Amino acid sequence: MKKQLFFVGALTLAALSAQAKDIVDTAVAAGSFKTLATALQAAGLIDTLKGKGPFTVFAPTDAAFAKVPKADLDALLADKAKLTAVLTYHVVPGKVMAKDVKAGKVKTVQGSELTVSTSGGVMVDQAKVTATDIAADNGVIHVIDSVIMPK
Repeated sequence: MKKQLFFVGALTLAALSAQAKDIVDTAVAAGSFKTLATALQAAGLIDTLKGKGPFTVFAPTDAAFAKVPKADLDALLADKAKLTAVLTYHVVPGKVMAKDVKAGKVKTVQGSELTVSTSGGVMVDQAKVTATDIAADNGVIHVIDSVIMPK
């Protein structure tokens, strides 16, 4: 009987670890981050965000990218260096859950600081956080309604 329980427990553990997804897989599975996934691919950042982390990603939805004029978005997607800077500005080292968010300046992977405000809902620079704590095995995603640009 103990062997059976161990076997079932091991199978359950294996199934759970097989279901774990990194930041990229989690965003793709959500279905509303197609433009972000395309941008990450164009910038060569897929492997980075599939890495160990942990990362906190402020992820703009497809609707957020749609707010960027098409010509500007096309130019951004064609400029790998600028695209990389914009995308890494959306990433903070470490895993910061919503309950741990504090107002103030936060250093991004890109190197600049973004401003987090918490009065009347959480804002990251000028973007409103619309969903929080989408867990991945190498960090967390918080959804934002606009693409934020480094200063």
